[in-house]
Amino acid sequence: MPYEMRHAEDTDAEAVIHVFNHFVRTSFAVFHSVEVEVSFFERLRSMAGKFPIHVVESPEGTVVGLAMARPYHWADTLRRTAEVAIVILPEHTRQGIGGRVFKQLEVDARANGVDTLLGCAWSRNEASINFQKRQGFVECGRFRRVGRKFDEDFDLVWMQKFLQ
Repeated sequence: MPYEMRHAEDTDAEAVIHVFNHFVRTSFAVFHSVEVEVSFFERLRSMAGKFPIHVVESPEGTVVGLAMARPYHWADTLRRTAEVAIVILPEHTRQGIGGRVFKQLEVDARANGVDTLLGCAWSRNEASINFQKRQGFVECGRFRRVGRKFDEDFDLVWMQKFLQ
């Protein structure tokens, strides 16, 4: 049975937070440095607004990843732009899942009138930057030394993709 992707449901809250907290503890893939509570799932939903949150399930039925888009800004003049984020547990990467999930985020974006996608990655997360480049993103900006995690400074690297 292959990996499956579906819309996140209320019953996925603990599993989603488990995946998120893995990255809090171990990597530069998420900005948080302190683990979040299950209630953070509702904050993710609020941030996503009209966009669905997707979960990735392993062949065994375990949630191993999540993906979402969110409006970039509240101003109506910027509603054509959304920010996207994907995290998949490391032992489940390099299976083509990320590309499939990203294509779904593009579908979601188009369905909501979005034609510009933004991605933001830490300069210390080369895997994310390279993944976004493989998906057709280009670097469009960089905020230097704006954050610190694991006692290391990092830049925020902004990536952009125009949907055709």
